[in-house]
Amino acid sequence: MFILAAMMIGCTMAWAQDDPVIMKINGKPITRSEFEYSYNKNNSDGVVDKKDVRNYVDLFVNYKLKVEAAYEAGLDTTETFKQEFLSYRNQQVRPTFINDSDVEKEAQRIYNETRERIDGNGGMVKAAHILIATKQKASDNEVDVARLRADSIYNVIRNGGDFAELAKQFSDDKRSGMNGGELGWIQKGVTVKEFEDVLFAQKDGEISKPVESPFGFHIIRSEARGNFFPYDSVRTDILRFIDQRGLRERIIDEKLKTLAEASNGKTVEQLLNERTAELEAKDMELKYLNKEYYEGPLLFEISSRTVWDKASKDEQALANYFKKNKKKYKWDEPRFKGMVYHVRDAADVKAVKKSVKGLAFGKWAERLRTTFNNDSIHRIRVEKGLFKKGDNAFVDKMVFKMADAQPKQLDEYPIDSFYGKVLKAPEDFTDVRPLVTADYQEELEKAWVEELRKKYSVEVYEDVLSTVNNH
Repeated sequence: MFILAAMMIGCTMAWAQDDPVIMKINGKPITRSEFEYSYNKNNSDGVVDKKDVRNYVDLFVNYKLKVEAAYEAGLDTTETFKQEFLSYRNQQVRPTFINDSDVEKEAQRIYNETRERIDGNGGMVKAAHILIATKQKASDNEVDVARLRADSIYNVIRNGGDFAELAKQFSDDKRSGMNGGELGWIQKGVTVKEFEDVLFAQKDGEISKPVESPFGFHIIRSEARGNFFPYDSVRTDILRFIDQRGLRERIIDEKLKTLAEASNGKTVEQLLNERTAELEAKDMELKYLNKEYYEGPLLFEISSRTVWDKASKDEQALANYFKKNKKKYKWDEPRFKGMVYHVRDAADVKAVKKSVKGLAFGKWAERLRTTFNNDSIHRIRVEKGLFKKGDNAFVDKMVFKMADAQPKQLDEYPIDSFYGKVLKAPEDFTDVRPLVTADYQEELEKAWVEELRKKYSVEVYEDVLSTVNNH
């Protein structure tokens, strides 16, 4: 016992030496292997903006600081988060509870049940037919015509006609007709009763008189009888059926249930947790991939609350940021802020301008819709926005006076006009909203990180850092 304990302690110490702590974030240790996993994944050969190890440290630390803020906010304790993560994790872990023999056993079970059902219900009959089709709700005359045609073909067969050739020539079931009417092996319950009753009542080689069904008139040949196919001949199809129907999940469920019942009180969740720990101990990449999927949603949620939502939704903050940094947002050429519109009635030219005069630009569309395009009557067509030269042919011609502009006239709205103003520079943040939002978001992000670095301790061990990917 003493020797075993000593060996275990020795293994633990060796592991600690092989995977030393590279940094601590808020007192929590981060191992070199975790840092290496993140660094190597984000700086592979296909990455454009590759970082060296030293430059990557700050990015990694900032990431961990944000995750730490998410933990402090309790985001990892919500039931929604827990269920989402477990759903992902279990997708990786659950399949490891079964092997090929478990799937093979299920395939055998499906086969045996199918064989017993089919063989116990009359087996199978190899069939062929010639179909003279009738459409739904066919008239009595149309049905009579189809019946006479089927009777004629049947009489030809009785007088020595070749069934297969007649099927190719006359059957309205073109798929089977190309193969001489062959339908393959049929079991009870897969086709209409009228067809099935005759098929299973006939002797091998017998050909029926025309039989009416909802599809039309069938001339049916019963070619041979047999039991269900041998297992080896359908095994591949059954395995494909198991995958297509998601039956592996049922196999896993049953296996987990059996293991739980034999484990002296362990729950399925406990078994999944234990298997996860076993797999992660053997596969560090899986361990850190799971951790990445655990921390990723936390990072997304805390970043949304702290930075992204504020940057995109706080109109006053965006306006203030733009006002403070207006010189950053210059244009190399003027823009037309307004609309081009097309009307049927000349009186609407002035009416459109009057309806939006003095109104905030963002409210023009709703005013125009309710005033001129209410209900089913559309009096105008409008193109509204911020246009530079080349964006809109009507703007190029009417506003920028470009001689080569050739707008395509609208036949139903022959009168063209415009309303708005030419700006040399943005007049408010909405004119350059994407740029302002991105810049404001960057400012919020920077301030947030500075706050987190003051709030949480960060210790980086340079001696261990120097051994990354070199040990």
